[in-house]
Amino acid sequence: MKCSPAPLCALVLLSLPVGTTSCRRAGSENDGKAAVLALTDAPAVPAPVTRRSPRLDIVELEVREQVMSLASGVAYTFWTFGGHVPGKFIRVVQGDTVELHLKNDAGNKLPHAIDLHAVTGPGGGAMSSFVAPGQESQFTFKALNPGLYVYHCGTPPVGMHVANGMYGLILVEPPGGLPRVDREYYVMQGDFYTVGPHGQPGLQAFDEEKAVDEKPTYVVFNGAEGALMDDRALIAEVGETVRLYVGNGGPNLTSSFHVIGAIFDRVYPEGGSRLQENVQTTSIPPGGAAIVELKVQVPGTYALVDHALFRAFNKGALGQLKVFGPPAPGIYSGPQEPRSRTALGGRP
Repeated sequence: MKCSPAPLCALVLLSLPVGTTSCRRAGSENDGKAAVLALTDAPAVPAPVTRRSPRLDIVELEVREQVMSLASGVAYTFWTFGGHVPGKFIRVVQGDTVELHLKNDAGNKLPHAIDLHAVTGPGGGAMSSFVAPGQESQFTFKALNPGLYVYHCGTPPVGMHVANGMYGLILVEPPGGLPRVDREYYVMQGDFYTVGPHGQPGLQAFDEEKAVDEKPTYVVFNGAEGALMDDRALIAEVGETVRLYVGNGGPNLTSSFHVIGAIFDRVYPEGGSRLQENVQTTSIPPGGAAIVELKVQVPGTYALVDHALFRAFNKGALGQLKVFGPPAPGIYSGPQEPRSRTALGGRP
């Protein structure tokens, strides 16, 4: 079943302020220390932030509704923050004032907004950022709490906007930044609901009935089957420490995030400040995130999966981390010829 959001969105248009085409920059205690942030598309992450003093961060996002690939031969009309799923990665420091500009491309059909879980304030910014096609909205918030947070569209029907790809991550680093690692990557899981069955070619429409029943056609990393496979796999060298910023846009399923053949040395569950060590699989709820770190010690290809395994191998929640470097036989031998019990000193 296809859902038409137009009537509900029209009601929202009448009840909420529409953004204007030009926005005057709000004053702040950090005037004179402002920076327009460089944002990145997954799996890339902006450079680490090591400063300790707060400043004014200017974030510019543009909503685009566009057709992109969901799987081989399968197209889908995604609603995006910045033309990619997930949306841009935002990186700020605790105590920063964030001035957020949200543009809605003139070619779009629907109003949109943004709800950032890092915001302390009603709706996470959704009402303040509500914006019609061809318009721009602006609001300002202070990043009070460190952590890794999801952001998503806050325009009704919210579930449909999120199901079409409108989510991303914002990292609020503690002053001085997180401990240094060798590589950082951005991974986000999402579930998609199409009228056609899994793998049916052509342009697929959103199926509201499947979404309400929580029966996704696809469960993927970074917006598409194969987005982290083969020549698009994550890479590292033996001996490096890799940090993954992992989010779950949902809108429905909890992720059981696991890297086959690796153990997470450190996990910040739900993107918070408490640390867990030596973790095999971590749960990430819809609208939640986790920071995981692992030192890669053996070369080879490691699979990133949702360990609800039919999602991985039948619906698309599968990626790769390719590790290059010398063998480490003292840690992992690889295939060996079986030794007899006689050779081991036992009875044949």
